[in-house]
Amino acid sequence: MSELTKTKDLLGLLAWLILAFATATIGAIASVEAGQFYSQLEQPSWAPPGWLFGPVWTVLYALMGIAAWLVWRQRYNLNASLKRVHAALTIFVLQLILNALWSWLFFAWHLGGWAFVDIVILWIFIGFTLVGFLRVNKLAAVLLAPYLLWVLFAAILNYAVWKMNPAILG
Repeated sequence: MSELTKTKDLLGLLAWLILAFATATIGAIASVEAGQFYSQLEQPSWAPPGWLFGPVWTVLYALMGIAAWLVWRQRYNLNASLKRVHAALTIFVLQLILNALWSWLFFAWHLGGWAFVDIVILWIFIGFTLVGFLRVNKLAAVLLAPYLLWVLFAAILNYAVWKMNPAILG
């Protein structure tokens, strides 16, 4: 691998990580007062402590960025179809939009029902992304598996918290 190729590869990794963490930042803007708001909500007994969400999401966003980069790197691989790479990355970007939207729906706008609809659609899109990534790079799909599982858990938690707090979350 030439120095130019290595540099392009590292810049590509950096770009995908920036995109993933930009999504986190957009969500964080909506969540500025999330700690205070979240502590006011009735929670199911199985809800994790609020401090756990930040570290978990940090790891998940890093895994997302790396997974997207692994797929992006396959764009010139003769064994990987450029159409598959493009389709997988397009779905990936769409799920990032849904991901960022959830924080606004739940924390900024207090729309628990709409947040639940969003997170269910997000989970489906993550599943599509995982399948798309699997067709291009197996490791990329494996890296998305924890994200898929965490969002399933988050969807169940979203539903429970929404139903336990109808006056606050609609």
